[in-house]
Amino acid sequence: MKSKLKILMVYSEVAPFSKTGGLGDVAGGLPKALKSMEHDVRIITPQYQSINERKYVLRDVIRLQNIPVSLGSQQQMIHVKSAFLPDSKVQVYFIDHKPSFFRKGFYVDPKTGKDHSDNWFRFALFSKGALETLVRLHWQPDIIHCNDWQTALIPFFLKTELKENPFFTHIRTVLTVHNFSFQGNFDAQCASSLGIDLSSIPEALRPVVDGQISFLKAGLLYADVINTVSEQHAKDAQSSHDSGFGFETLLSKRKRDFFGIVNGIDDRIWNPESDPFIPVHYSMHSLEGKKANKKALLERFGLSFHPEIPVIAMVSRLTDQKGIDLICSAFEEILSLGVHFVLLGQGEEKYHRFFAEKKKAHSKTFGVSFEFNEALAHLMIAGADMYLMPSRFEPCGLTQLYSQKYGTVPIVSPTGGLVDTVEPFRISTGKGTGFFLSSLTVKSLIQTLKQALKMYSNPQIWVRIQKNGMKKDFSWESAAKKYVQLYHRCMGKR
Repeated sequence: MKSKLKILMVYSEVAPFSKTGGLGDVAGGLPKALKSMEHDVRIITPQYQSINERKYVLRDVIRLQNIPVSLGSQQQMIHVKSAFLPDSKVQVYFIDHKPSFFRKGFYVDPKTGKDHSDNWFRFALFSKGALETLVRLHWQPDIIHCNDWQTALIPFFLKTELKENPFFTHIRTVLTVHNFSFQGNFDAQCASSLGIDLSSIPEALRPVVDGQISFLKAGLLYADVINTVSEQHAKDAQSSHDSGFGFETLLSKRKRDFFGIVNGIDDRIWNPESDPFIPVHYSMHSLEGKKANKKALLERFGLSFHPEIPVIAMVSRLTDQKGIDLICSAFEEILSLGVHFVLLGQGEEKYHRFFAEKKKAHSKTFGVSFEFNEALAHLMIAGADMYLMPSRFEPCGLTQLYSQKYGTVPIVSPTGGLVDTVEPFRISTGKGTGFFLSSLTVKSLIQTLKQALKMYSNPQIWVRIQKNGMKKDFSWESAAKKYVQLYHRCMGKR
């Protein structure tokens, strides 16, 4: 077995250069952990307009200028720049194609709120460009690790158009899917424009959903190995439309090649002992600092501080997937429990209106901020007593990992990665890190909150739950070891 691997990671966003959500965090964390295990890890990502070239020291690479990329009958020219992932020796290559990537919004046009109409072309070019960059580099990785629909054409190109190209013969592909609802489905005419003749592909291998070309389905059909971001979500996606979004049968057929690996967290960024965004640091051995962060959090929202009143926090997209409709239905009952409730997030306009009205009616007990604010997210997770996450589906989830690391007890729904990462507290054993709703109903939510509040009223028990969570290992190092096993399995496929 080859001990040191050559791994290319292809991401549509990489923190800190570019980030809209959890994918960017993953891309900023997993490669570093693999590099620390002495694997040769490199990243390819688009060079978006918002990336600060001077700050991150992006350099031109002479041999990576003017790389032709063929898509159907047309040829585009890309340029590739290079930098390092901060605080690491992981090399990052940025694909520069100004017509595709020099605009506002990575995937969505901020003016219209809708996907860019040429996303099919942009990310097909990115995927093909990543492969052409390898040829120009004369670097043949053992594994190309693709992520989500934006890079899912890479396995398809390798097994079809580039099948006879000796440069790519021994390269194997892994596709990680963070959310099966984002599929990259486009008009069949787009396939023709990319030089893909769908009618010539056997039906069982045809990447089509409802008459449209599906980039994600192309990856699911042609990648050597597939994984998603928790074991439970891998099971759910094979049986439930709420998790598989129409791919249940395909995933079941590929179950021998389909795995779940929980995401890690970067504890250089998320660590209560060193977090630059919180006023007072603390640890599992000294939780006293948490009280000062609670005070600062309440001040930030204009709420008065009473140490004995528990603070419940949510940092979330304001969508039904995240259970926000349930929060709205239960809102008055939640506040009647004698708690402070703080919410940070953006999303559907109807929820912005709802919570803005509730803020007026409950200005002494409820705080809300409609923004993406990294510093405030850290303060909320450090300052709250409980973290509420009643998601309808949650492939992995990251904030419940952060909350446990910070001694903020998660209250979650029994789905996907939440099942794999939160352990229900049992008073009989003293084990467990959080509380589970039995169902996504107002009754269950209120019952579970009452159960948590009862434990909160006993400081000895509550500290036990906090410390149980803070002891958990959610590091990228732990996840990276599982990915290396996956890569070796992938390389064993011929």
